[in-house]
Amino acid sequence: GMNQSIALAKAGVEVYHGGMIGKDGYAFIDACKEYGVHYDYIREAEGNTGHTIIQIDRNAQNSILLFAGTNDMLTESYVDEVIADFEEGDILLLQNEVNRLPYMVDKAYEKGMQIALNPSPINENLKTIPMDLIDYFILNEIEGKEISGAESEETETIMGKLKEKYPKAAFVLTLGEKGSWYFDETRCFKQEIYKVKAVDTTAAGDTFCGYFLSGLTKGKEIPEILKTASAA
Repeated sequence: GMNQSIALAKAGVEVYHGGMIGKDGYAFIDACKEYGVHYDYIREAEGNTGHTIIQIDRNAQNSILLFAGTNDMLTESYVDEVIADFEEGDILLLQNEVNRLPYMVDKAYEKGMQIALNPSPINENLKTIPMDLIDYFILNEIEGKEISGAESEETETIMGKLKEKYPKAAFVLTLGEKGSWYFDETRCFKQEIYKVKAVDTTAAGDTFCGYFLSGLTKGKEIPEILKTASAA
């Protein structure tokens, strides 16, 4: 989540990060100050800050172990307090790393906010989210397969199932070396990758996500947004 907020800030978006940290989590506040992310909504809770242990293999792919910590300590009153300050048309970006996601989606929808979901990590909690209220899904092929209920990771199969299941939503499907796709009810665009030597793919999806949403806020055309996000 912090990676995505920093990517948004680097891409020139005014971004407000919400969540809970423990006494061990003030490096996140320092990162917000360094990169220009508003941190007024980050609060301290009892316990250790949520964090990950990331392993990289020889092919630069990653495997991530997640410790929820204070990420699981959000309350409905806290969510109300944060969302109260935003308006119709503002974008709420969510990941599956915190609790109260169904409540956040309902409250943001009531206010007419645009809701973007990056359903990472994949787990049982996703089944509780009212997915039909999501405006933008930003996901990889594994997440796409899981959300759509597709029987394979074939791109066309996943795309077809997602459109069938959530016809009003827009989707960004990132496919690693196979590039990325944007598709919605009426349009479909593909973006090839920029071929570079991969050293570490950690936060590649987060960076793409931040720059994609940045392009939307600036009113750019989808092919241009995909190109910029891929380059980032």
